[in-house]
Amino acid sequence: MPSRRSLLVTIAALAFRPGTAMAETSLDAETAFKRAEAGDLLLIDIRQPEEWAETGSAKGATRLDLRSPDFLDALAALSGGDRNRPIALICASGGRSARMARALTEAGFTSVLDVSEGMLGSSAGPGWIARGLPVVTD
Repeated sequence: MPSRRSLLVTIAALAFRPGTAMAETSLDAETAFKRAEAGDLLLIDIRQPEEWAETGSAKGATRLDLRSPDFLDALAALSGGDRNRPIALICASGGRSARMARALTEAGFTSVLDVSEGMLGSSAGPGWIARGLPVVTD
């Protein structure tokens, strides 16, 4: 009979195997860029205008300040009212985007992803800018 530990290892391996039902919740900057360029997801830069001015935004991202009082309405409009459309959120280092991804999921959006390394990098990775991915400064 298998040990409890070996059963837990097997369950964990199955849960994280590609193609399983476990939903993805984050992605790296390079994958976000490729998917946004391909039209597979809506990339939203949720930082503040001062941050956009300082570093630019990820190419392909729509700027939408998370502090905006009409954030949810604006996001719904950008997604064409489709709460199932894949949306990726990016901030400076993944903290705000992770929190907002959870909040949007609770608000009924079904496919919200966090670009966990953000524009500037975090423990999840070097970040959009350090990876040399294109930015828009206008």
